[in-house]
Amino acid sequence: MITLENVAKDYFLSNQNMVKAVQGVSLEIERGEFVVITGRSGSGKTTLLNLAAGLTRPTSGKISLDGVDLWSLSDKEQSSMRSRKVGFIFQFPSLLPTLTVLENVALPVIFNGHPQADGAAYLRAEELLKLVGLQDKWIAYPRQLSAGQQQRVVIARALMNHPEILLADEPTSDLDEQTEREIIELFAQIHRESGVTILMVTHTSQLTEYGTRSIEMAGGKVIH
Repeated sequence: MITLENVAKDYFLSNQNMVKAVQGVSLEIERGEFVVITGRSGSGKTTLLNLAAGLTRPTSGKISLDGVDLWSLSDKEQSSMRSRKVGFIFQFPSLLPTLTVLENVALPVIFNGHPQADGAAYLRAEELLKLVGLQDKWIAYPRQLSAGQQQRVVIARALMNHPEILLADEPTSDLDEQTEREIIELFAQIHRESGVTILMVTHTSQLTEYGTRSIEMAGGKVIH
């Protein structure tokens, strides 16, 4: 479903030094996999995730989503493909504080001007909040939720457009051990019940047991 062919990404720092964030990575993510990417800070795992999502352009190499070269598309075509196929979950929740939990979850559909941007969107949001265990928090605001509850809202929001792929960058790094376990178990449940493809970055190697496959990175390269 996602194919990286000899992909590299270099960054130039203000002092003109170059950082080779990702070096010659070739990787295939099959439909329905739950792939967990681990590695130390600075190993290149988040850059790899951003490359796979088409959020950053590779210095060299090719990245394909469902057989389509992402960087052969226009910005508009890329954005359309991402909104249709990909759900994003980042390290920090980034919920809009002035919207209720229900409104935050429904936002992707409403923002895109989707034909369901009415009551149907809110019904979908209610279903997703039940899925993540927050059926009693529809009218709450983000500030009234714990960190773990906020991350559950983000997961629900990422599922709003029925994505085929979930990309998650350190979704449990700000959580205590018990809440981290609950969130990763929620990911496993979503994968098991929906078959959605999941690509997750984490610094916690113990979480690899929840995936169908794990990848370890070091120095910008896949080492395992």
